[in-house]
Amino acid sequence: MELKEALTHLFTLLYLILLLRIALSWFPRVDWYKQPFKFINDVAEPILAPFRRIIPPIAGIDFSPIAAFFVLQIIYSLILNIL
Repeated sequence: MELKEALTHLFTLLYLILLLRIALSWFPRVDWYKQPFKFINDVAEPILAPFRRIIPPIAGIDFSPIAAFFVLQIIYSLILNIL
């Protein structure tokens, strides 16, 4: 597998995991300490946490995932341009 293709798959997987984490946050009964939710949380939280420290919720809405997607897309583009 080519390196660019592998990076594309990796970033696509990260985007999907982040989307799952965002969608599941709307369900209050999700137990984040049980699989498969623990895996989703363990992957997504290190990405989202720095943005949550910078961007506070506005009217109870967490906008940090938008910034995370934006920064991930910039990182992905920069890496592909270097390769």
